[in-house]
Amino acid sequence: MNKRFILPVAMLLFGIVITVSCARQPEKPTVVPIERSNMDFTVNPGDDFFRFANGGWLVANPIPDEYSRYGSFEQLRKLNDSQLQELISQIQADTEALKGSNRQKIRDFYNSAMDTVAIENNGLTPLQGELDRISAITDISGLVQVISHQHLLGVRSLFSVFASQDRKNSEMNIANVAQGGLGMTDRDYYLLNDAKSKEIRAAYERMVETIFQLAGQTPEQAAASRAAIMAIETRLAQASMDRVTRRDPHATYNKKSLAQLQKITPSFNWQMYFEGLGVQLQDLNVSQPQFFAEMQRLLRTQSISDWQTYLTWNLLRSSAPFLSSAFDEASFEFYGRVMTGRPAQQERWRRALAWLNGSMGEAVGQEYVALFFPPEAKERMEDLVAHLKKAFSKQIEQLTWMSDATKAQSQKKLAAMNVKIGYPDKWKDYTSLEVTDQPFVLNVLAGNRFNIRRNLDRIGQPVDREEWFMSPQTVNAYYSPSLNEIVFPAGILQPPFFYLDGDDAVNFGAIGMVIGHEIIHGFDDQGRKFDAYGNLSDWWTPEDASKFETLTQVLVEQYNNYVMLDTLRINGRLSLGENIADLGGLTIAFNGLQSKLAETGRPDLIDGFTPEQRFFISYAQIWRNNVREQELRRQILEGPHSPGEARVNGPVFNMDVFYEAFDIGPDAKRFIAPENRARIW
Repeated sequence: MNKRFILPVAMLLFGIVITVSCARQPEKPTVVPIERSNMDFTVNPGDDFFRFANGGWLVANPIPDEYSRYGSFEQLRKLNDSQLQELISQIQADTEALKGSNRQKIRDFYNSAMDTVAIENNGLTPLQGELDRISAITDISGLVQVISHQHLLGVRSLFSVFASQDRKNSEMNIANVAQGGLGMTDRDYYLLNDAKSKEIRAAYERMVETIFQLAGQTPEQAAASRAAIMAIETRLAQASMDRVTRRDPHATYNKKSLAQLQKITPSFNWQMYFEGLGVQLQDLNVSQPQFFAEMQRLLRTQSISDWQTYLTWNLLRSSAPFLSSAFDEASFEFYGRVMTGRPAQQERWRRALAWLNGSMGEAVGQEYVALFFPPEAKERMEDLVAHLKKAFSKQIEQLTWMSDATKAQSQKKLAAMNVKIGYPDKWKDYTSLEVTDQPFVLNVLAGNRFNIRRNLDRIGQPVDREEWFMSPQTVNAYYSPSLNEIVFPAGILQPPFFYLDGDDAVNFGAIGMVIGHEIIHGFDDQGRKFDAYGNLSDWWTPEDASKFETLTQVLVEQYNNYVMLDTLRINGRLSLGENIADLGGLTIAFNGLQSKLAETGRPDLIDGFTPEQRFFISYAQIWRNNVREQELRRQILEGPHSPGEARVNGPVFNMDVFYEAFDIGPDAKRFIAPENRARIW
């Protein structure tokens, strides 16, 4: 699941009470939680539990051309897309939707995304005003003004800016500036010199030249533009903090006054920049000061012409998927085929839904839950959460390596952890979002501006703890360390993650583990550094912190030695937080199931499996997926999640109860001696 240092966005709210019990609930086909045909009984569960539980499914479900991976998440997202398509069809047929209403905006945004004839005819014309703005730059002041303007449009040239909770004052929002400005998704793609990295860089440079030629440059001009882009972005990459270091919340918390930031980059007028954003502030968090020191050197050495080329590139790169097919295809050739291995794009209507959700997710979500989310699901989820929190509380007390003082603070944090299920109690107000029948790319930029403006307006304001950072239709979940909350959108509360009428074993193994995973994120190597109120605070005794690091090092080494694609190894340090959450979450979910069975009684065998076996099989099947080699490489480099196979085989072979459930002995290939098993939470 997703665990993030949440970057809250500002919003205007109006209270709405939705009564989903009166909504029409479409009939859904009955789904059998565990299909024996999805398993592979020729595989010993002690040799490879991932394939034992999923081998049949893996063979029967090759990756469709439009996917880089295909598994439980993608299958459920396809189902949600079909539900959303039905919803959009109803909205399109609503001829009485008032101008300015959410339904009018949903309709016009979606229709503009689907009007490929108009998009082709418009070409680059809708962006001409933005291109002219860049061409008019004559000095650094003009550069600052255009960067400020681009950031409001979601074009993240040079660096990024956002509002989020102050990590050491979690009741207030603070401005943040952070490294950015790269066209490739990680600094290492610019810096590594292995054959694969060179291949990716060459493909990126081809895309740069192609897009500049589509924008009207000659091949010679495009080659010069590509050289300027690579010169700037490579230097930005060299100054960028690596992903492992960025996992430390202390490393990226550097509160400074505006005057102090100005000293780091004296050539960049920060007062002018923030005035352009409509923001007034006295202090802010500078996530990576060394990056902004290099930005200063770049400002002094690169020509205005180079900066114009760079800003033009960022505008074109960000907009390419929303322009004519030639721009769209050039972008997909790199970001889709090269980076993830996908031979084809998704159907246009699915992409249109994704773009719509990105711009007005809660407007769509409000309609979605009224039509597709039964209130009984929320009730059963609340029971699951209660059992898991109770199980974890008991586990904390039984820890032999933790002192009573740290246990007390852990219990305090667990008790304070907020839980959100399904959908918000208050919905975002989209009144100020201007969506019309204008060219599609302009509707996208309008959506960006709306969401960024709402975010920036929160700077210096109290934190709204009722806000959600995923729309209800999202197939995912998250934990926020600064809010100390776990969130489960309606979209994930469907098979194979959640069975409204399923037995307890499959639900504790699937969505129960998801719940446990998010709870444990509050106590992983990052989350443990935040207290019950969401403040970055050291509430552990030094001895307990040292013991914790020793225990987690076992996981680091295990995953460092997990080999994929013959020689590719998982980065155990980069993926540590997720691996801790997988192991700890699965452990408390199992214990929660035992508590539930003690209340309700143990059922007879179902499909030939005990409750404990069904628990682990259910867990394994939510991570079933086939994945392309390019995507697997990208995932391992960028993290922080381990691949699905490792998310199954990694945790289970550290759990004594797993060995007992499947009668696994020392002769099994993945057997780990009890004294070498990772035991943390």
